[in-house]
Amino acid sequence: MAKGDPVDEAKLRSLLSELTVADKARLLTGADFWTLHPMPQIGLRSLVLSDGPNGVRGTTWDERDTSLLFPVASALAATWDRAAARTAGEMFGDEARRRGVHVVLAPTVNVHRSPFGGRHFENFSEDPLLIGEIGAEVVAGIQSRGVAATPKHFVANDSETERLSYDAIVDERTLRGLYLKPFERIIAKASPWVLMAAYNSVNGSTMTENSALVNDILKGEWAWDGVLVSDWFATRSLQAAAFGGLDLAMPGPKSPWSGGKLAKAVEKGEVPESVLDDKVLRVLRLAGRVGAFEDSEPGGGGPSEEGRPVIRRLAAQGFVLLRNEVVSDAPLLPIDPKVAKVAVIGENATIPAVQGGGSSHVSPPHVVTPLDGLRAALPDADVVYQRGVRHRRLLDVIPGAEVTDPEGEGSGLRVDYLGADGEVLESELRGTERLLWLGGLPAGTKSLRVRGNLRLDVGEHVFGVNGTGGFRVELAGREVLAADVVRADGIDDPMGDMLEPPEQRFNVVLVESDLDEAGRAGLTVEFTPQSLDALVAVGIGHRAREWDDASELAAALAVARDADVAVVVVGTNDEVETEGRDRDSLDLPGVQNELIRKVVAANPNTVVVVNAGSPVLMPWAADVPAVLWTWFGSQEYGDALADVLLGEAEPGGRLPTTFPAELADVPVPLPGVQPVDGELHYTEGTVVGYRAYEERAVTPAFHFGHGLGYTTWEYLEAVAEGEGVRVKLRNTGDRAGREVVQVYAAEPLRLAGFAVAEAEAGAEVSLVVDVEPGAGELRVGRSAGDLRISAAKSP
Repeated sequence: MAKGDPVDEAKLRSLLSELTVADKARLLTGADFWTLHPMPQIGLRSLVLSDGPNGVRGTTWDERDTSLLFPVASALAATWDRAAARTAGEMFGDEARRRGVHVVLAPTVNVHRSPFGGRHFENFSEDPLLIGEIGAEVVAGIQSRGVAATPKHFVANDSETERLSYDAIVDERTLRGLYLKPFERIIAKASPWVLMAAYNSVNGSTMTENSALVNDILKGEWAWDGVLVSDWFATRSLQAAAFGGLDLAMPGPKSPWSGGKLAKAVEKGEVPESVLDDKVLRVLRLAGRVGAFEDSEPGGGGPSEEGRPVIRRLAAQGFVLLRNEVVSDAPLLPIDPKVAKVAVIGENATIPAVQGGGSSHVSPPHVVTPLDGLRAALPDADVVYQRGVRHRRLLDVIPGAEVTDPEGEGSGLRVDYLGADGEVLESELRGTERLLWLGGLPAGTKSLRVRGNLRLDVGEHVFGVNGTGGFRVELAGREVLAADVVRADGIDDPMGDMLEPPEQRFNVVLVESDLDEAGRAGLTVEFTPQSLDALVAVGIGHRAREWDDASELAAALAVARDADVAVVVVGTNDEVETEGRDRDSLDLPGVQNELIRKVVAANPNTVVVVNAGSPVLMPWAADVPAVLWTWFGSQEYGDALADVLLGEAEPGGRLPTTFPAELADVPVPLPGVQPVDGELHYTEGTVVGYRAYEERAVTPAFHFGHGLGYTTWEYLEAVAEGEGVRVKLRNTGDRAGREVVQVYAAEPLRLAGFAVAEAEAGAEVSLVVDVEPGAGELRVGRSAGDLRISAAKSP
């Protein structure tokens, strides 16, 4: 059975007959954190799974093992472009093949129910049609490479507060009309080979035991023939999960089904063997589809350089130009490439947020920062930088170039794995970002020792260690910290130390005698993790003591005043937007709003670039001539940003979610994502996002579907034809452009179809937009708030 070919069901049943009950049960739970047990007696190799919403990480969490980093899901949905989504999926599939991965745990297709949702960035949209169409193309792209896609998390997994246990109370109409819709569409259009069951319950039954939603709807009504895998550690029972439709309990080697427990239940008659057989057939079907019966090896090698221009183009295509006012007789953007002096201001210009926190994280081969991108694109200009303000909770990561191995093997930190008596079991050179081990430390390891020689200046410094456990730190030969670091928030998430690590800071004053001839001081961090079993995380941060908020802000304003144009890069980061917890504010973190206001006052030619994955309040937006929303922008972020700012590429994005003007406008506010007594009630029904704004007659900051380009469009005609609408429009600007044509049902307002049009300056273009059946009266335009013409009925 070759990859992607239709499977031979008779052959699968023949292979099934060769397996014992023990074999079958063993196949349904992980061999370890990421792989399944091989079955050599039937020629089945071990299936390999990997996290994947931002890129394909593989089976280790190691900054040395790099993967292509794509724009986040919201950025991809902002393209409103099925072809772009298919391209992204194909690249995901190619990456998986390179890494020897059979199953990519992506895409995430839950709903933007509230902007407070912690994983908002990892999901596509607030609209089920847009989610389903973009998600289906990603799935089809991945599976075209003989790799399984895994839409997740089935279902109503739209909050992170108490994410392991909350019970979503959702009425049937809301569940079917909104939250099941993306899964239903993706299954109908792309037939994903795997789905993931969520942690949460729905209407009283956890999703790993929810027979009504899994057996009756997913596998019954929709006739889906794939594998339902649990979210990691979400399987809570043996019998209820078996009868509830779950097929694969992850991870291993410990689960309610492992260690012979499921086999014994079958032998005792507690679980019928027919139930077991159905699950195993699904796994064997998956194995056939991904080529796991073939005698082939992974591709190997590092990420392909060929992916860089594609990722760069996808990133620019998702950037949304929210505002672009006329300044000195012309819109501020694009910036004249002959500009003499540009001030680049803001922490995110040099420490950009290119992905959110949590399991979607990958280590890219590089990240092009906004400052790097603009300097490369403007070699003849004076591009000056000031950070202006700080807003991250954790201290900055120590730059790798500033750290050398004490054993002389290069740059980075030396990690020693120590046994019970302090003996070195293994040693390796690692990077300087936070170090993570999923699935625990190497066998026998009881503690870690992290060593490096740091290039430092004389004077006072602030250091920080983060992680949960005991720390002892030496710098320049003297002990500077001995402390137990514990969580203060009581978080019980098994990924807590990765998602929100506690940090212990300490000050050190260095004198000349502390440094060697190269200006370096030796650092040793001894760390005994609180837990050695599942996830271990440790990090080291640093900043010079002399940072002063007032003087740094003054320096930023000085360069702004002296520049022809100021580019202020503000945003969030992976501390603010992360798996594991919901946001408690929609404000930009720190004093970034103040920074924007003062820079605009200093220089009216100011562009604000927002580097965030989820909506933020922008109380300054009306006072800023140009606002460009750039999401979490991938490994090629800075180059894509320069392309758009300088007009080499058009900002092609349209908002896939509504941006509120005020906190009071949010249809599902913060309390709406926080369970009460373990229950999360979806009392708003289907009135989410733009539908809620329309129903309440509230005007948001920026409508669903909004986005400007570098040209203008006139909508000439819309005529209903069969199951679609033929739309004629004209590019009325002075350059070629791209337009996202949106068709909405009028009563009540809902997206019914969309398509992308392209035309040269002055040219007309005609296209047919496929429309959802039963939409009734149709209106056509540029966003939910800018519907320009009604669709006439064809004669």
